[in-house]
Amino acid sequence: MGSQPEPLPTPVTQYGRDGLAAILARPERAVIAVDFDGTLAEIVADPEQARAHPDAVPALAALAPHVASVAVVTGRPAGVAVRYGGFAGVPGLEHLVVLGHYGAERWDAVTGTVHTPDPHPGVAAARAELPGFLEDHGAWRGTWVEEKGQAVAVHTRRAQDPQAAFEALRAPLTDLAAQHGLVIEPGRMVLELRPPGMDKGVALTAYLREVGAESVLYAGDDLGDLPAFGAVEKLRSDGMPGLLVAADTVIDELAEKGDLLLDGPASVATFLKALATHM
Repeated sequence: MGSQPEPLPTPVTQYGRDGLAAILARPERAVIAVDFDGTLAEIVADPEQARAHPDAVPALAALAPHVASVAVVTGRPAGVAVRYGGFAGVPGLEHLVVLGHYGAERWDAVTGTVHTPDPHPGVAAARAELPGFLEDHGAWRGTWVEEKGQAVAVHTRRAQDPQAAFEALRAPLTDLAAQHGLVIEPGRMVLELRPPGMDKGVALTAYLREVGAESVLYAGDDLGDLPAFGAVEKLRSDGMPGLLVAADTVIDELAEKGDLLLDGPASVATFLKALATHM
């Protein structure tokens, strides 16, 4: 006799229960889409030290053969997410797709290459101004700049008062971004300056259309995931079942919208692994 499927938590909303049921009924037409930082990888003080939870990639690899597609949707450069996630060359993930920079970049496991547009000129201009800009805000020492290719991010996690630094810099950085034709994407103790017109919701919707998905699961943990949550809500109103997983309830807006509330990457990996046993 085969082993029994691992128990699955019950979504707290009817939309979520319908979404989970649709995914399980026809997994071959379902897309499993997940954020990286805070969802597959723990949030750490130095983003360069972030790595996928040890159970995350095996869980995705167990799911992937059963579903239409597994996609990682992240604000990071696609190639960086692939390296930090350890996604390349994993048996079972031969068709994984990583949508980086909120969908502006794409890495496909099939080719092992990243497709990326030319950088927005405003990113380089803003990057050049940031050292002097942050020095002018000397009360917020401890902030630092992360180079992201298609974007540039200011982190406040190392400041003496990270939340105060974040709040103090949000408005002036928004103005700086606007001067260079960029927008601000706030996250957990980080403010990212990036080109407009692309977010995780736009990227997810386009990808679901591309692969002909009939149902979707999206898991995320931060403000940048709200557009993806909104996209799934819109798709549900149009008849596509979807399950929204809030991977961390720290962000109130996500917790309010989530059909299933989990407690960080370890819990996400456990859930995805259990989901695979039901397929």
